[in-house]
Amino acid sequence: MPSQQVLDEKAGEVEAIKGILKEYKSIGVASLQKVRAPQLQELKKSMAGKVRLRVLKNTLVRIAIDEMGNEALKQLEVFLDGSNVYLFSNLNPFKLALLLERGKVKTTAKSGDIAAMDVVIPAGNTGQAPGPVISQLNAVGLPTRIESGSVWVSKDTLVVRKGEEINERLAGVLSKLGIKAVELGISMRAVLDEGLMIGGDRLKIDIDGTRKSLEQSNSEAFALSLSIVYPTSENIRALLQTAHQKAIALAVGAAVPTKETIGDLIRKANAEMASLNSAVEKTQPKT
Repeated sequence: MPSQQVLDEKAGEVEAIKGILKEYKSIGVASLQKVRAPQLQELKKSMAGKVRLRVLKNTLVRIAIDEMGNEALKQLEVFLDGSNVYLFSNLNPFKLALLLERGKVKTTAKSGDIAAMDVVIPAGNTGQAPGPVISQLNAVGLPTRIESGSVWVSKDTLVVRKGEEINERLAGVLSKLGIKAVELGISMRAVLDEGLMIGGDRLKIDIDGTRKSLEQSNSEAFALSLSIVYPTSENIRALLQTAHQKAIALAVGAAVPTKETIGDLIRKANAEMASLNSAVEKTQPKT
């Protein structure tokens, strides 16, 4: 049975957690699975002043939420399992998730790690001397040859796909070749932002794809505003230029002389005169 001192300490921790839950508008839950301690410390340093990271016991967080009686916070209870790190911030939840993604680092794989991308071993010199390494490379499906005293990979070869587990044999080969196939970092499970629960999958943003989509939408909106002659601060110059060109064309077509049209009118009259003169000459009898 826990001593009174232990109970008092836990009660104090619960009160501290309740204070943190009240202080921040965004509460994130991220998985600590396969996250190494030095990396977590580095992440804490990089996020200092923006995000408060705490490794808390799920049971104490659950007790704090129950005692607060806040129905919105109870949405977090489904994530109170496994090894978690809790993130408290006033940042936009998508910016918070992006900070975590940018904090990930590539490293060499260990047995059981999951590939962060499709791993293709390129054709070329491995820099390894002939010997046992040949059978090791062949064992993971790499075609090899010996050239100039080194072992070469004969062609580009896919050895593991993104999301697949890396076995011990392949991990050893990737390490020998200096290929980093694993990303280490905190994976966001969910963020509760001012009562709105956002799952980890929905927090992932394709920055480049989103930028291209916005650029295309902006281009289409600009073209539409020009076609329906809807003036905005962005298109007013283009609208005025188009209107000016149409006014000039109309004035020339109606033979209205102005400072802008007189040159075109004279050239048009000269062209018509030359055309008429040519036509008259063709009707004259040849002598």
